[in-house]
Amino acid sequence: MNEIVVPNDLARAKKPEQTILEEIEACGYCENATFAIKLALEEAMTNAFRHGNKCDPSKHITIRYAITPERVEIEIKDEGEGFQPDIVPDPTLPENIDRPHGRGIMLMRSYLDEVEYCQTGNSVRLVMLRK
Repeated sequence: MNEIVVPNDLARAKKPEQTILEEIEACGYCENATFAIKLALEEAMTNAFRHGNKCDPSKHITIRYAITPERVEIEIKDEGEGFQPDIVPDPTLPENIDRPHGRGIMLMRSYLDEVEYCQTGNSVRLVMLRK
């Protein structure tokens, strides 16, 4: 797996995102797949920055990825305490529509084949299989 470590800064996270997307396109993934991965990657990076590292500029985000013509796998890890994704409220329920939490997780799960959090909740693994 390739690994890139960036400061906890969303603007600086754009460079590894662009690198990953270029490799995905070079492997021949369609526009819809590339869009889905871009969206999920942006959500995971934003969650790591904002919720995991709490916008702390002294912390870092680690991106590990492997891209083949059959599979894209990306891991995003922050230096935060983690969380339990199973207790995040369902953002589609009427009582949660106005709450800002949970939409990113829902989007990642709806666009990708696998979204798995590590036991501590400070790392997420995103997988898309070639259709």
